[in-house]
Amino acid sequence: MKNIKLIEVPSEIGAGTRGASLGIEAIKIAALDFMSNFFIHFPSEKVPTENKLLYEPIESPYAKRIKGVATLYERVGKAVSETIRNNFFPVVLSGDHSIAGATMAGIKMAKPKCKLGVIWIDAHADLHTPYTTPSGNVHGMPMAATINEDNEECAVHELDEETTKHWEFMKNIGKIAPKVKPEDVVFISLRDFEKEEKYLIEKYGMKVISTKEVRSKGAENVVRSVLRYLSDCTDIYVSFDVDSLDSSISKGTGTPVGNGLREREAEDLISKFMQNRKVCCLEIAEVNPTLDKENLMAEIAFNILQRSVNVLMMN
Repeated sequence: MKNIKLIEVPSEIGAGTRGASLGIEAIKIAALDFMSNFFIHFPSEKVPTENKLLYEPIESPYAKRIKGVATLYERVGKAVSETIRNNFFPVVLSGDHSIAGATMAGIKMAKPKCKLGVIWIDAHADLHTPYTTPSGNVHGMPMAATINEDNEECAVHELDEETTKHWEFMKNIGKIAPKVKPEDVVFISLRDFEKEEKYLIEKYGMKVISTKEVRSKGAENVVRSVLRYLSDCTDIYVSFDVDSLDSSISKGTGTPVGNGLREREAEDLISKFMQNRKVCCLEIAEVNPTLDKENLMAEIAFNILQRSVNVLMMN
């Protein structure tokens, strides 16, 4: 049986829409509404945020509030690596998805020798860099930081010294770069990405599984083929951005996209991945209750969280 530890990171400085910092509390309210004592069952750690930067002028237009994100990389990396070193399984609940880069850094800091595979369930690839970003929002960059990629071939921006310094820190945190090889990343339900990201996906031949494929093959078969694809990885990290769900249900997130997963499909996929012993960390991100009706997104996220953790406990 695995010892679970919850790591709460209510940070939203990497997002373009406000409100994701309230996502974790919304998930806890969903648990209360379902009369679940889930959140008193497990030890948890709350990582201090830099959300105060939301009230300050933006210094780095091509990586907004990157100074704060870099600080969080340090805090979250440390929290995740200590959790793993103490033989706990980290379940990371984060506001915006920029934190995922810090989570993966923490896994590598705890297990520098591991070959880490990534299952990225998200409408977006998050493969932008400060050199290519159309928005400047750092939650579009964690995958690029993790594979240590600037994508200079597609660069459209010149960076100032400060931005460059923080970006280099994020890519090299833990003195390990890249943390993950691009061929060890699997995108599931990816459907909204820019040509600069497409360039990297094609350059490295990164694996993409569409919503349609999940629907036609079924969760069981998709999980089997993904685990076969990542069979030479020693450890696997599963990252679930709730915008992977179809926009008809994922109103409570900053960047909803049509043609996504159904609630049941996401739940089946994630809980089946959790049965695999190589999985060493789960992250759930981007619930934004300020955009939602009746806390639906948080309720869906809680159902997925609870079922996944139940599977982990049984393994």
